[in-house]
Formats: sequence, structure tokens, C-alpha cells
Amino acid sequence: MTRTAFGSACAGVVLSLCLWSGLANASAGDMSKCPSTLTDSIPQRPSAAPGGSEFAGRIGPDGAQLREAAIKDEILRGNVPRFLLGLKPVTLTQRLANGREVTATICVMPDYLAVGSDRDFLRVPMNLHTAADIADHLGFMLPTRKMVDAIHEQSDVRLRPQPMQPGPAMASTDYYVRHNRSVAEQIASLNVPLGALVSGNKKDVVISNRLAAQPGRIAIYGWHRPGGEPIQPLSTVHGANYADYSHGIRLVSDTVYIDGRPAAIREVLTDPVLAAILSDEGPVRTASLLGT
Repeated sequence: MTRTAFGSACAGVVLSLCLWSGLANASAGDMSKCPSTLTDSIPQRPSAAPGGSEFAGRIGPDGAQLREAAIKDEILRGNVPRFLLGLKPVTLTQRLANGREVTATICVMPDYLAVGSDRDFLRVPMNLHTAADIADHLGFMLPTRKMVDAIHEQSDVRLRPQPMQPGPAMASTDYYVRHNRSVAEQIASLNVPLGALVSGNKKDVVISNRLAAQPGRIAIYGWHRPGGEPIQPLSTVHGANYADYSHGIRLVSDTVYIDGRPAAIREVLTDPVLAAILSDEGPVRTASLLGT
């Protein structure tokens, strides 16, 4: 993955010190939009790529391992709806221990990762290995719990969660398709424009320090109710190979803007001072373990 020029310049230096030395007279700049170049690593969608409906038919009802491989192949060759490439800025402000107030702007996909076209796409849950590998190849990260909360708070539209009947079928392609259809109907009924920042339709696969203490697990969080309370507290109950219909992969660009200046999000997350802006668990030890 290509690191930002500013991040490379800070290599070998505590990132917080390097950033602050360059921010003494810097203004935050205009972060009302995310640079389109942040998605340059995502290939152009092939003209003959299957839509979401056709893809669901191809992967069939069984074989989670084959389904994960098919999802990864389609996304890495660019078979994702173009609206997901319109990254949305989400701002987090934190007063650090030394009293300095710092603002970070992350750039996130407006909805959960999907296979298909703008007119026909399937939001695709996936296990931790698949999600982390895709994120790394495309120059993105999975969010932290704190990022998920900020995304929800700043969403253009907060959907009401629509849980389905629990049971073994939760991990089936049929459940993926049925829940995707339910979300699509809800969005259509609210006249939500394509590309709006949407939350409330899935739980998030997140990075967490718990993964360092519990290797081989997947961390899940979110699916906020209308009042802001998440249905799913941070959990590492399931193994890393688990995925079900309620899980979503919200990709966050690896470039974060600290008071308007670009830095590598992985370095911010491991920085002993700056990590608090993006994580409520302190420096995230697993930031360098996912998708490397």
C-alpha cells in the first residue's frame, strides 16, 4: 500500500511530533469533500461484470469458503457500484492530554461494501480475513468503534435496523439477499439519494485491541437504533471465519487528515498521542496486523 507523502516524511519519528511541527501555522483547510484520488486503487468496473442479482445466483446457497473467494475476486477486479467511490468526510475532534484540540477527518464509503452496479448491487458480508485483505489491497482500513459512532452521528440518513430471525440460516446467501432487499426497500421508501452517507443497516466489522488478546476472532460493533444505542456492543464472540447477513464492511481510506494535513491512518492509530482521536481503546495494536 502506498503511504501518503506526509506520512513517509514522518517515518521514524513519533507522528504526533512530526505533525505538530508542521501545523504551527497551518489552517484546517476545506475538508467538506474527500479527494477523488483516494479511490484510484479501485479498478474500473468491467463492462461485463455481473450485477448483484446475477452474482448472488452464481455463488449459490452453500459453501462459505467459495463465497468468500468469489466476493474477494469480484471486488478486487472492480465490480463494485460506482457510488461507493464517492467517499464522505467524517470529522472527529479530540482534546488531547496536553490540552491541544485536534480535528481528524476520515474519508469513508457512503454505504457498506457491495458487489454489482449502481442499479443492481448486493451488500456482501464477509469474514475478517477477506475484509482485511480487500482493505489492504485497495488502500483502506476497517473502522474502529469510535469511528463507527462518528459515522452514525454524521450520517445523512440513519435507517432503522431490521434484524431477521436468528438461526443457522443467518450465514446463508439467501439471508444476504433477503436482508439486502429489505434495506433497499427501506431506502427507496425514504427517497434516499444514491451516494448519501447511510448508517443503521448493518453491524460493522471493526478493528479492536481485543483481537490482539483473542487471536482468531472477529470484532463486531454497531447497528445503532434510532436513539443512538447500538444493538451490538463490541463483541469478539465469533471466530475470524464467521460472517452473517447482519455484518457490513465499511471501508475507511488509509489517508486521514489531521487538522487538514494528510497522514497514514495506521500510523495515527498506533501513535501514543494521536490515537485517541480515532480510537476509544488507546493506540490500536492490531492496526498493523489486519491486512498486512
